[in-house]
Amino acid sequence: MKRIALLALTVVALAISAGGLAAKEWTKVRIGTEGAYPPFNYIDSNGQVQGFEIDLAQAMCAAVQVECEFVVQDWDGIIPGLLAKKYDAIIASLYITDERKEKMNFSQKYYQTPARFVVPKGTTLDISEQGLSGKSIAVQRGTAFERFLRDTYPKVDLRVYATQDEVNMDLVAGRIDAMLADTVAASEGFLNTPEGQGFEFVGPGFSDPKWFGYGAGVATRKDDPELNDMFNAAIDKIRADGTYQQISAKFFPFDVYGQ
Repeated sequence: MKRIALLALTVVALAISAGGLAAKEWTKVRIGTEGAYPPFNYIDSNGQVQGFEIDLAQAMCAAVQVECEFVVQDWDGIIPGLLAKKYDAIIASLYITDERKEKMNFSQKYYQTPARFVVPKGTTLDISEQGLSGKSIAVQRGTAFERFLRDTYPKVDLRVYATQDEVNMDLVAGRIDAMLADTVAASEGFLNTPEGQGFEFVGPGFSDPKWFGYGAGVATRKDDPELNDMFNAAIDKIRADGTYQQISAKFFPFDVYGQ
């Protein structure tokens, strides 16, 4: 019995000395997504999750020959759900930031677009601390947009909502003066819809890494480094073989990947 135990310890020691215990072999990956952020991810009329990120995730999984399973999770719980092992990765327009990198791994980016304010057409909105003071500005809760406004324009009347759709609805209803959102989510998910015809962008785009990070990436747990490597390889592959560009063209009339 002692010899068996000693042999087992020797095998473990050899594995560690060779660079760590054997990496987990992935055949199926559970992917957490919000399902409420069109056109990136949303639920269709049949109750199925769809969108740019869903097609992209499926292409990534195919590129590295693993099966995808999607788990829909409210945005407020998207990171806690990953850490609690409710799913293995997040693909949900989660921006790569230095703060988030302290508790999760991130792949390289798979898209990067700036944030902008949206207002009713013809509205004059001075994008300055004085100009925004007292203005009711809406954002989705727990996002880079919320942190940016709290830090940069502390005198705004900040309104936070559980979903981007709720932000859009209150803007249409006239309950808020403006919203701050990703330019693609705002244009394709709102401005280019019948409800958004009376609204427009105003002011510059915002992309300071302090708040908006380095683009959206696939988030994984720190103890799954091989999964992070796998997504990096998948992104490289679909970028190189044209799959990424085909999926992007299905949803956007421009290059969403960014600089």
